[in-house]
Amino acid sequence: MNVLELRSFYAYYGDKKIINDINMKIEKNKITAIIGPSGCGKSTFLLSLNRMLEESGGRAAGNILFNGKDIYSMAKEEIRKRIGIVFQKPAPFPFSIYKNLTYAPIFYGIRDKSRLREIALDKLKISGLYDEVKDELGMSALKLSGGQQQRLCIARALTVEPEVLLLDEPCSALDVKNTANIEKMLINLAGDYTIVIVTHNLYQAKRISDYTAFMLDGELVEYDETVRMFSSPQDRRTREYIEGIYG
Repeated sequence: MNVLELRSFYAYYGDKKIINDINMKIEKNKITAIIGPSGCGKSTFLLSLNRMLEESGGRAAGNILFNGKDIYSMAKEEIRKRIGIVFQKPAPFPFSIYKNLTYAPIFYGIRDKSRLREIALDKLKISGLYDEVKDELGMSALKLSGGQQQRLCIARALTVEPEVLLLDEPCSALDVKNTANIEKMLINLAGDYTIVIVTHNLYQAKRISDYTAFMLDGELVEYDETVRMFSSPQDRRTREYIEGIYG
């Protein structure tokens, strides 16, 4: 079952075309990795999926369907709630750990304190942070390590129960241990959420994704099940990128 579908989709910054005629279906409750060299349009692609492209000065043409409905016919607030995003650099709010996790639920109308606490603790457990911070929920989130901050940002994105979670290079600044923690969490999350991750790390794509899309110069060169993509790519450019000939 598809949760997202792109039809003849283009993205621009000014007159410069960044994404060129992408047609693609993203499977529900699967991890889809977006790979490709720097500057190929991966991040622009990701920002397009929940209309953050507009916030960064870009514009789109074509269609992106979310559960069959064009996202450009939906309110931005609804899209951002149902399609969450986590960026490359951890960006916790300058509040306590606890307030980071209750901010969005309060914004969307939840006021019951016991319910807010339930949400916060549940997402901390899902992210693997609970045992590390359970006695310090009032501490500033800015005092957490980089890896902890990134897991907190993922937990925060989940507090409003999105259907889709977008991640832009979430492990690029993290060490091996924190990367492993996040990868384990994402694999577990895929049972309940659809995950789209942009990554430069080909081994990460192989380890955790069900599907992989290879982009080059704004075009979708190849899109297939990850196992098949890495074992027998159909396009020469995909094979060369995977083999490290360029990129």
